[in-house]
Amino acid sequence: MIFPRVMIAVVIPCFRVKSQVESVIARIGLEVSHVFVVDDKCPESTGLHVEQNCKDPRVKVLFHEKNQGVGGATLTGFRAALSVGADIIVKVDGDGQIPPEKISSLIAPIQKGQADFAKGNRFYRPEYLQTMPIQRLLGNSTLSFMSKISSGYWSVMDPTNGFIAIHRKALELLPLDNVDKTYFFESEMLFRLSTIRAVVRDVPMPSYYGDEKSNLRILKIILPFLVKHKICFLKRIFYSYFLRDFNLASIQFLFSMVFIAAGVIFGSWHWYLSSLEGSLASSGTVMVATLPILLGFQLLLFAVNYDILSEPKHALHPQL
Repeated sequence: MIFPRVMIAVVIPCFRVKSQVESVIARIGLEVSHVFVVDDKCPESTGLHVEQNCKDPRVKVLFHEKNQGVGGATLTGFRAALSVGADIIVKVDGDGQIPPEKISSLIAPIQKGQADFAKGNRFYRPEYLQTMPIQRLLGNSTLSFMSKISSGYWSVMDPTNGFIAIHRKALELLPLDNVDKTYFFESEMLFRLSTIRAVVRDVPMPSYYGDEKSNLRILKIILPFLVKHKICFLKRIFYSYFLRDFNLASIQFLFSMVFIAAGVIFGSWHWYLSSLEGSLASSGTVMVATLPILLGFQLLLFAVNYDILSEPKHALHPQL
């Protein structure tokens, strides 16, 4: 159900989607008030093509003089949507993999006050994965696990899904100038949302793979994403458990690192001494090195369990 007081805007970042974007726009329902097409210095001049051929009065084309990446294009559209007073902003990829007809389903948790941010999840049902190439399936599964750790949204899957919706209040609280502008955009959005304790919900959503060519190469971005996820994780732990709050999990995180480090350092040092002397370390030495590591790992498990249970549950905005 769409409530008439809610203004919905759609953002479509465009780069090499000239042949698909018109079909995507045509399938956007009347519940949407504004459609912002962002030409991210597209070599196919997608924005110009839309201006010349699309007669939908809701559509406004925005142009980048320099390619900024899918994140940069989306942020440009987000700012434009905020400027017209949109209550809910939806990002739809221009390649047509996600059906725009599902916008009502995507924004439903936000309208009901159950979430501040909603995203599609292609992993919810096995039949949704039948058309997904195996390379993308394995890559997205790996990225999903990384994202769970770095963002703290342990119940969220499929972080690179480009079909997302956000409430105006949550978007206004985010430091948009600091959000990654590359393909890491969706993953960093989750990290940023965790810092403001926003509620995130997955919405089961099929995707369709035709003859379009994705600009995302999973195997090439795994390692760079791993580094960025590590940075986000360290920032999140510091913000959540040492800067804004200090609780039992803070102590568990701290002492787990101390015990693990002590065990590894002690064991490595005595292994080095034993190798110089050409002898085996005593059982007592091995136990002294092993026990701190086991204790530290146990404390780390307790801290992770606390982190999982502390996932935000109350939306920042009232029910629309």
